[in-house]
Amino acid sequence: MNDIVIPIIERLDRLESLIKRNLVITDKLMTLEDVAEYSSMSDMSVYRAVQDGTLKVFKDKGKKLFRKTDVDNWLNG
Repeated sequence: MNDIVIPIIERLDRLESLIKRNLVITDKLMTLEDVAEYSSMSDMSVYRAVQDGTLKVFKDKGKKLFRKTDVDNWLNG
């Protein structure tokens, strides 16, 4: 019986670890417009922060996307 249970528990532990790691990595993505609304700034102000390099872009191809944690870090200086 233990020969069956122990490998199952080990697999469950690995799955739990992967899920927890994924939850930490996963972050809400925001568009430029979302960032402007969230920060109470204009779209142009957010765009300037991107151009200056003070606000990090998560996805630069096509529609720009930002991680909420990066936006919060930018706002908090």
